[in-house]
Amino acid sequence: MPNITITLTDTQLKGLEYAALSPQDWADNVVTNRAKIANDEIISMYTTRALDEGVAIPATRELIVADAFTRGWAKTAEQVNAEAEAAMEAMAAEAATEAAAEADPE
Repeated sequence: MPNITITLTDTQLKGLEYAALSPQDWADNVVTNRAKIANDEIISMYTTRALDEGVAIPATRELIVADAFTRGWAKTAEQVNAEAEAAMEAMAAEAATEAAAEADPE
């Protein structure tokens, strides 16, 4: 099972100790709840798409999430960001080409 480690300054830890009974429990709770929300979103999206496309739905939540990524129906935030950046670069290049063509109609 993967581990996520964060490093806090002494001041940041004191602030978190002020806000939470157990900073470690609070951090664990925040991360696991966010992961659950994301998985619920993936499962909802997957189920709708699988039903629409006549795809058999796996038996467990873990298998659904794994299959969503395998099929490319779900992507990591990093993948989505890279695709958006590539699209923006392509649009900028196209706009530059069009501007150059308008400036030099030959």
